[in-house]
Amino acid sequence: MNIPSDVTDKQACGSELPPLRSPDEVMTLDRLGASFPHRLSFMRSFIRNIAAQKVQITSPSSELDQNGFGHLVLSLKLSGYDYSLIAFSRPLDDADRTDRVIATKWDASFCLFDGIPSQTDIDTLSDEVTRQEAGRYHDKVLTLSRANKSVRLFQHVIDELSDGRQPDWQAIISTGYLMRTTAVYGNGKFGIADRAQIESREGLGGPFQVEMLTVYLIREFTLYLADFCAAQKGGDRAVRLEPARRRYLGIGNSTGLGMAPFLVTHPVLLNSWIMAREVALARVRAIPRAHHDDIIRFGTLLNRAHQHCREWVVDDKIQMQRIETLRTELEGLKAGLIASPLREDFPFEEAFCRTSECSHETQELMASVLIELFPDIVDGLADCMATPVQPRLFPSMTLSGLSDILSEHYGWVDGVDVQSRTSDAQFWYTSEDKLEPRMGSRYDEPGAEREMPFNIAAYVNRLRADMQEADDALSVAEFLMRFPQHRFIIRRVQTTARFPYAEIRDNLVGADCRAVDLLRCKLSFFGASKFDPKSDKWTRITLYQGAPTAADLASDTAERLDDWAFARHQAG
Repeated sequence: MNIPSDVTDKQACGSELPPLRSPDEVMTLDRLGASFPHRLSFMRSFIRNIAAQKVQITSPSSELDQNGFGHLVLSLKLSGYDYSLIAFSRPLDDADRTDRVIATKWDASFCLFDGIPSQTDIDTLSDEVTRQEAGRYHDKVLTLSRANKSVRLFQHVIDELSDGRQPDWQAIISTGYLMRTTAVYGNGKFGIADRAQIESREGLGGPFQVEMLTVYLIREFTLYLADFCAAQKGGDRAVRLEPARRRYLGIGNSTGLGMAPFLVTHPVLLNSWIMAREVALARVRAIPRAHHDDIIRFGTLLNRAHQHCREWVVDDKIQMQRIETLRTELEGLKAGLIASPLREDFPFEEAFCRTSECSHETQELMASVLIELFPDIVDGLADCMATPVQPRLFPSMTLSGLSDILSEHYGWVDGVDVQSRTSDAQFWYTSEDKLEPRMGSRYDEPGAEREMPFNIAAYVNRLRADMQEADDALSVAEFLMRFPQHRFIIRRVQTTARFPYAEIRDNLVGADCRAVDLLRCKLSFFGASKFDPKSDKWTRITLYQGAPTAADLASDTAERLDDWAFARHQAG
């Protein structure tokens, strides 16, 4: 296909790969929209890193009044570098509390600072960070974020702790977090530091590690704030949150369309993420024999995942039905394992095959359970999940070679009726006011002439039509001289020939496209759980639920600190 060998995918996944699931199976919206977090998720990698370094979190500056308003700095040293979360807590009227990105006021605003901030830094940033996008920043600011309290749970926790009691478990389970972020900005946005400034630093080199650090420290801030406010209210009667409840409380997040286009505009990176997960799954499925302890561990994890799902309750009817199906199928799988234990030969291949008639939710949950079992053959794949490779045009390729790629990788396009108005009923665009991605109705709203290039099926069909009029022996360069409009899609299909999981094999502008499926896929790689769709365009999630707290980092073993998949309230 005239593609130089030096640009093929030779990452640390290994040259000899076990059989992987087909991209035609994995890369559909329905399948991506059933993704679960796993031990290669970025939060898991981050926790392993700070646990191995026995990181300690300190508070070099704190000025909070009796209501918890003011500022707090939380600092840590990671791989020789100091980083600090500067948190600003402010009063907020209920009328101003909203998850929408257009909000201009929040209960708390944050920035991750490169180093230990001086009082002058704190005073200056107080006027900027509390305005978020409207503020002015310099390159010592690595990320920006903001959050609102989960008011009922936050107040319940303070009331109970101040009176000497632990908060009710059911109240904690029903929400799962004390605050919910509405954005975590990094990578140079709004004038903050560009990723290039820190990407070579040990400890932050993987995907989204600086964002994962920010969210972890925000979680610590919410726990600190709850204890502080309870102590101010209750005095000597007050108690601190006990460890199991602290671990269960994650940090919430509301995520909308702003995240979804990333998977389409970074196809090689998407391939790296999916490839690492699929290789991990394939390695576990290829294990010929298992120790008795591994089988016991499998059953324990399956029980834990089942309980996790029983504690997952949402208002969205579609997702709640999927969860109920998932619970039923997990119950059936567990009963089946009792009646007919896994065979001795290739037991985990059999475990995965037992889900073949189950829903995508159950199949993908089983994948996460299996990946969890064997860190020794899985965790190294985290190094595969960043890539310097960018999409590239190969002008010397012949149209015959290009046609072969289209036949091999774009057969799914034939299932899209591009002549129907429902096939391109929606379009993606960037809003002028917030510079955030949005979706519009092509035939009811203006702006389609400025759409993002996500109508892949239509582009491929137009390319095929023009290729039929050209000589197969022509080079891509010669073809593009006559048809320059195809440069984007040709470069894209040439890329997918080298990176099989780079393309989402579904119609992203069709009437049935649910952007929330893209969100769930991306967020699963962050490590998000308890997906709670509020429409087909945005969702709430929970981050770091069950993860070790700062106190755990100082007292537990690395193995214990890495065993927090599928949080449930009995976790000790």
